[in-house]
Amino acid sequence: MDDKERDFDSPHSDGSPNVQKNKKKKRLFNEAEEVCNDVSARKDKKKKKKRFLVEAGKAEDGKEVNGESRTKEEEEHELNGMGLPVEGNSESDVEGASSRKNKRKKRLLKEIAAANRRGVCYLSRIPPHMDHVTLRQILSQFGELQRIYLTPENPTAQAHRKRAGKFQQQVFSEGWVEFTDKRVAKRVANMLNGEQVGGRKRSSFYYDLWNIKYLSKFKWDDLTAEIAYKSAVREQKLALEISAAKKERDFYLSKVDKSRALNSIERRLEKKQKLKQGAGMNSELPVSQQVAKVIRHFPQKQPVADNAGQAKPQLSKDILGGVFGGS
Repeated sequence: MDDKERDFDSPHSDGSPNVQKNKKKKRLFNEAEEVCNDVSARKDKKKKKKRFLVEAGKAEDGKEVNGESRTKEEEEHELNGMGLPVEGNSESDVEGASSRKNKRKKRLLKEIAAANRRGVCYLSRIPPHMDHVTLRQILSQFGELQRIYLTPENPTAQAHRKRAGKFQQQVFSEGWVEFTDKRVAKRVANMLNGEQVGGRKRSSFYYDLWNIKYLSKFKWDDLTAEIAYKSAVREQKLALEISAAKKERDFYLSKVDKSRALNSIERRLEKKQKLKQGAGMNSELPVSQQVAKVIRHFPQKQPVADNAGQAKPQLSKDILGGVFGGS
């Protein structure tokens, strides 16, 4: 018998407060137990009903489907997130996709038209102390610029210049400038070619001249393709030179190892000869015990042409005279 039941059934007079307290506790315990049983029964009933609906395939919108309750709005939201069309919204989705496609197409056409309107000028010489920032400041006075590319100086020439004690800044050999309008680029090239760069008299560009030319039917993509091709060719040549240098190094090391081995063999032979000479082995040994040097002879056969005339049988002159009627 449990302790709770023992407390509830303890022998006391009916009018004592302990008996009333125990009765109240017992009643509350029984009511809580009944409520728990009712809740568990309702849960079991709902589970059975849901299982029956799933098995029968009669689940409605907003009811249990595969163990998850989903409303119609949630299903539509999930389908939209997956990119699938939903009934009622398919036409609007198609219209939105077509409008986005048309906008993208228009933007690409505008970019192509703007690229076709651009013009590129070539600078065959860049004055010393001039970089892309200074060049943009000078040329932007004549028209709107897009992109500038300057080719750095050859590393060997840069090393010679620094060794000679000249200025240590980076020097550029040639460059390309892209204008927004090709007509402006052509006009600027015709106007500035052969003219003085100018500026203040103390400026380092005062006595330099412009060497600029407009490149007709030349686009910036052609320049990038040429630069990429040159860089690829340079890398390929460098890889070939490195592989040839590695082959020469390996050949040289193999020959060095071989020479070391031959030198060691010669040194060992010299040591053996010195030991033999010091011990006097050849003088002390008797003649019978000394090993004679073997000389091999290879006899040669005589050529066949020397005995060819003697080996052939010949007819006598009498027989020949009888046949041909001679004397």
